[in-house]
Amino acid sequence: MAKPDDRSNNVERLQQMVENTQHNIQEANESLQNTDMTSEQQEQIKNKNERREESIQSFKNEIEDEEAYRNNQ
Repeated sequence: MAKPDDRSNNVERLQQMVENTQHNIQEANESLQNTDMTSEQQEQIKNKNERREESIQSFKNEIEDEEAYRNNQ
């Protein structure tokens, strides 16, 4: 038998994911400033941070959906 869909903590879980991703972006930016890296390594970090920013936007969209779901229950 399948478990029922428990969405009770989705907003909080997604908000934590946003915070963790923002923290990772900040740490990556600090590493760009504080260490000697090749230009290729710097480019990889910048590209990864761009993907992280896209993920944050997706998380925020999901948060909006989950809050709407909560408000309609």
